[in-house]
Amino acid sequence: MSSANTGQAKGRGLEVRSIDYVPLSERHGKVSHIGPLWFMSNAQIATLAVGLISITTGGNLVWSLIAIAAGTLVGTLFMAAHSSQGPQLGLPQMIQSRPQFGYIGALLVWLFAYLQYAGFNIFNTVLAGQALAGSVHSGSVNVWFWVVTIVAVVVALFGYDLIHGFERYLTYLTIAMLALLTVAVVTHLSMPAGAFDLADFHLVPFLGQLGVAAGYQISWAIYVSDYSRYLPPTSARGTFRWTFWGSSLGGICVMFLGAFIAAAAGKNFDTIGSIQATAGKLFPGFGSIALFIAALGLVSVTALNMYGGSLTLISSIDSVRTIRPTLRLRVVTILITAALSLVFANLASADFLANFNDFLLLVLYFFIPWTAVNLTDYFIVRKGHYAIAEIFKPNGIYGRWGWPGIIAYLVGFVVMIPFFSAGALFVGPVAAAMNGADISLFIGLPVSAVLYWLLTRNIDVAGEAELARAQAAQLEEAAHEHILP
Repeated sequence: MSSANTGQAKGRGLEVRSIDYVPLSERHGKVSHIGPLWFMSNAQIATLAVGLISITTGGNLVWSLIAIAAGTLVGTLFMAAHSSQGPQLGLPQMIQSRPQFGYIGALLVWLFAYLQYAGFNIFNTVLAGQALAGSVHSGSVNVWFWVVTIVAVVVALFGYDLIHGFERYLTYLTIAMLALLTVAVVTHLSMPAGAFDLADFHLVPFLGQLGVAAGYQISWAIYVSDYSRYLPPTSARGTFRWTFWGSSLGGICVMFLGAFIAAAAGKNFDTIGSIQATAGKLFPGFGSIALFIAALGLVSVTALNMYGGSLTLISSIDSVRTIRPTLRLRVVTILITAALSLVFANLASADFLANFNDFLLLVLYFFIPWTAVNLTDYFIVRKGHYAIAEIFKPNGIYGRWGWPGIIAYLVGFVVMIPFFSAGALFVGPVAAAMNGADISLFIGLPVSAVLYWLLTRNIDVAGEAELARAQAAQLEEAAHEHILP
């Protein structure tokens, strides 16, 4: 693959690099900026809806909060581990799947990744449109869908640096809004009887909430290196820490608020309406202000999805037909991703919460075996050493089909099926016998990880590392000149 004219001046103009390697001469930014980016990505209305699962299925508040905290922390461990790969490899997240799945075989996971980007954007666009319509009390929701999409497209086109800056400054505004909303929740909402009764434990709502919270965090794993790959290689450990605490604190804070508001509202809960009503109890007009700020957060995460969706689509095309990842191609793939989100947002079902819950579970199922394979390869098998130039060669050392990765992924997915509990979509026999409790996360992860490790015992890791060292200078020179092999 060649990539002519794909350089980017640091922090200026449209980003034109896409799936190609970022040379050391273009690395820039502060690792501390990762924290606000991932805090802000989680501190938005879609995340708040994740905190409702236990409450809406019969769990009490205190066990919902425990499940949210535990699930978020577990899921974020995997997400942050992926984030640390970005500075070390200088590559977007999904292109890193080629060493495990092969040049063509990686299409297996890229298909699911692209569906995730498009799927989350549908939900985000719907929520943002509703929030803006409720905030300004003007214009139809469909008109706001267009506004959200257009603004997100502009941010995604400018790319990496604007996304980081947009999220960073929005974080301060969002923290202030969330602090005031928390005050409103604590001082003006009445919790139902037994909300904090530790003896009132129900396994199914608890496991459902834990699994969805963990899955929500793991679902970010396909993004994270996209937003850390311009950092210097020495930033890898700091990237893990800032990603972990930024993402987990943002997620827990907003999911907690969702659980409290849902517990107080009961059957009368409505995502947008309940947030506005709760905020409005603090002082007149705060409901509209809170919705407007929340909508900005949804716009920012919609831009992230468009950006990541573009990279995944370019990666997929390149696996079938070698292409030059030019700025024009970035524009086209971002517009395709935006169009899909906009069209389906207008067709979205009114039964939002049920669909969102099922979608999160499906995301969890598809990416549990992938994250197990990818992290096992990076941290245990190859220990972070890859011949990066070979990743872009159809007949390079990683091959066209990475059968160890494909087999470990498929086996891990299959053994999870009896444990699936995806609402009205599917309930496996083991989950049914456990009254709907879902423990598939704890089955798929170890099975895929151990199987991949066993299948890769004969890989010549030392030989690959030597090849990587031999190609390092040439890789930097070629990337600096924007001519990858």
